[in-house]
Amino acid sequence: MAAFTASDVKSLREKTGAGMMDAKKALEAANGDIEAAVDALRAKGLATAQKKSSRTAAEGLVGVAVTGTKGVAVEVNSETDFVAKNDKFQDFVRKTTDVALAQDSDDVDALKAAAYPDGGTVSDKLTDNVATIGENQQVRRMKSVTVSNGVIVPYMHNAQAPNLGKIGVLVALESEAGADVLEPLGKQLAMHIAAAFPQALTAEDLDADIIERERKIAAEKAAESGKPENVQEKMVEGAVKKYAKENALLSQVFVMDNKTPIADVVAAAGKEAGTSIVLKDYVRFQLGEGIEKEESDFAAEVAAAVGG
Repeated sequence: MAAFTASDVKSLREKTGAGMMDAKKALEAANGDIEAAVDALRAKGLATAQKKSSRTAAEGLVGVAVTGTKGVAVEVNSETDFVAKNDKFQDFVRKTTDVALAQDSDDVDALKAAAYPDGGTVSDKLTDNVATIGENQQVRRMKSVTVSNGVIVPYMHNAQAPNLGKIGVLVALESEAGADVLEPLGKQLAMHIAAAFPQALTAEDLDADIIERERKIAAEKAAESGKPENVQEKMVEGAVKKYAKENALLSQVFVMDNKTPIADVVAAAGKEAGTSIVLKDYVRFQLGEGIEKEESDFAAEVAAAVGG
C-alpha cells in the first residue's frame, strides 16, 4: 500500500517541478515524507532541472553540420537569447549537431538517447545544462538531407558562431559537376531559401491541409465579389496556383534577380557546367518558428503516475 496519495505527488511536483515519475519514486523511497522527497530530488538536481522545463523555450540556436554527402540541421531552444551566447550552450548545440549527423533517422528521441561525446547521453547532458545554466532548454527538432553524388551546402543566416545561428539552411545538389560549380550555386540557393521561406520543394509537396485552407480563403473572397459561380471557381483556382507557385521552392522567383524561377536557375547552371544538376532537397530551420507554450494536464499525469 502506497504511503502517499495522488495529492502528495501533485504537491511534490508543485514544490520542485520534478517529473511525475521522479516525484513518485522519491515519495516511495521516502515512505511518503514530502520534505524528505524534496531533499532527495534536490540532491539529484532533478528539482531544479525539471521545474525549469515547464517554462517556454523559444530562443536558442540552430546548428548545421555536413560530412561527405550528408548534412543535418538541429534546433536547440533556450528561454533567452542571452543563453544562446553562452559558450557552454553553444558547445552543446555544436556537439549535439555532430551526434545527429551520425544518426540513421530524424527521430529527436533517438538523438537524445544517443551517446554524448563527453559521456552519458545527449539527454543527460541537456539535463545537466538546465541545472547549471539555469534555464529550460530543449532539443526541438532535426532534419537531415543526403545525395548519392554531389554536395550538401550549409548556410547560416545571422550566425553567432561557425555553423550556429538563427536561420540554418542546407541545400542538397545531386550532380557529377565539381565542387567549384556546386558550392557557389548552393550558397546562392541557400541565401534565397533563407530570405524567401519556401514551404516545400515542389507544389506537389505542399501540405494538403495548408492548400485546403488557402482554397477556403480564396472561395470566401470570390463569393464576396458577387461574380458568377463559374468565374468564382476560376478565381479560386487562380489563387491556389499563385499560392503554390510563390511557396514551392522550384517555382519561386530567384531573389537575386527577381525574375528567374529557381528551377531555371539550376537548369542554367547545369547547362553551363555541361552536366545535369538537380536540386534534390533542402532544409530551412528558423529559430523558434511555430513554438507555443503548452500547459500540462497535471491531474491526468498524477492519476497515471499513482495508478488512478
